[in-house]
Amino acid sequence: MRLRVRHTTTFTYSAPIVEAYTELRLRPLDVDGQRCTSFRVVTEPHGVRMHAFADHLGNVVGHFDILEPHDKLTVTATSEVSTAPFDDPTPPTPLELYDYLCPSRYAVIDPTVEAFAAEHAGDGDAESRAQALMQAIRSGFVYDKTATSVSTPAPEVLTLRRGVCQDFAHLLIASCRSAGIPARYVSGYLLDDALADDRGATHAWADVHDAKRGWISLDPTHGREQDEAYVRLAVGRDYSDVPPTRGVFKGKADETLAVAVDVRAL
Repeated sequence: MRLRVRHTTTFTYSAPIVEAYTELRLRPLDVDGQRCTSFRVVTEPHGVRMHAFADHLGNVVGHFDILEPHDKLTVTATSEVSTAPFDDPTPPTPLELYDYLCPSRYAVIDPTVEAFAAEHAGDGDAESRAQALMQAIRSGFVYDKTATSVSTPAPEVLTLRRGVCQDFAHLLIASCRSAGIPARYVSGYLLDDALADDRGATHAWADVHDAKRGWISLDPTHGREQDEAYVRLAVGRDYSDVPPTRGVFKGKADETLAVAVDVRAL
């Protein structure tokens, strides 16, 4: 499948700021059958020189500075991507095993998460146990944009029994790690015809590792594996590793963030 993604982020400041540094994780990955065939970033103010590097997780990170005073910054990333069902037999390195089995900032493991994992994971191989945990989240939790924030940890999601895709991914990851299954966070997009005129948002799901099959990509929000409707942007221990935009600035001002995403089939 070929998809076009337009992701616009607008930072608005209550007073002019100077010396702003911004990181972007907005270029789709070239990995496991997915290919980014076109990628362009436009900023306002114009004339920004973009640089890029690959972080230690293999994600493409763009970054730029703006030194002139401004009270608004708009970043629009447009991508065209050839997608494919996810299939990655690559075994994790020892460091990845450590990272993807340990608790992290938002994929917190506490007694409530351990009890949830023990109740729903069951027996069998890593794939079957992870699938069971995914379905338990899918059937037992309510999608609610007002219930949580970007910094809500997995145990709080478990208590609330509601949240958004990021929350469900963190809970699945924490539960899998509690059950001894390596798991990592995936940020990206999903083409969803049910959105109608509201053509999309950023999405989050999880990869889990099975010794026989390799990495398996599971979406607990929809209770299914990643297919051609998904676009992978970045992977990490949790959301704190892979925010689409992140930055710092110099100035005495309050910042307001607005995001608009449009995903369409070509």
